[in-house]
Amino acid sequence: MSGFTDFLETIAPTVATAVAGPLGGAAVSAIGSILGIDKPTQKSIETAFQSGQMTPQQVADLKTLELKYQNEEKERDFKYADLVYKDIDSARQLGIATKSSTPTILSYGVLGGGGLMMIAVLGGWAKVDSVLAGTLIGYAVSEMKQVLAYWFGSSQGSVANRDALIDATKQMTQGIGN
Repeated sequence: MSGFTDFLETIAPTVATAVAGPLGGAAVSAIGSILGIDKPTQKSIETAFQSGQMTPQQVADLKTLELKYQNEEKERDFKYADLVYKDIDSARQLGIATKSSTPTILSYGVLGGGGLMMIAVLGGWAKVDSVLAGTLIGYAVSEMKQVLAYWFGSSQGSVANRDALIDATKQMTQGIGN
C-alpha cells in the first residue's frame, strides 16, 4: 500500500478501504474537500498528508467521515472491503454467463503488452527518460496485477485476516499482562 492509504488507515480505516475500491473517487473527493483541495487526487492528498500540516479540525473531520462511512455500511448492509470482491466476481459471472472471450483477450493483451513495454524500456529499445520509464513500468505492473487478481484472486483478504489475528493476539496478550 502507498503511504497515503497507510496513513489514512490509522485515522479512518473504513474510508481507506473505500478509497481502494470501486467507489474510491467519491472517497477521494470527500477527503479532498476536508483538506481544502480543489481537484483532489490520491497524489495531492498524499502530499497534504506528508506535509504534516493537517489541522486538528481536519483530523476530526476525517474521523467524522469515518463514522459516516461506517454508518453507511450498517444501513446498506455491505462493507466497502467487499465491494472490490463483488466487482471482480460480477465481471467473472458475466464472462461465465455470456461465454465471452473478451476477458481472456484483454488479459493476454494487458499481460503481453505490459511485458513487451517493460522489455523495450529496460532493454533500451524505447528511449524514455528515467522518470517516464519508472512511471510506465509502475503502471504496467499495476495493471498486470489487476489482471492476475481477476483470474486468480487476490491475497488482500488474507492480509486483512492476518492483521486481524495479530491485533486479537496483541489484545489478548495485553489482557493477560494486566
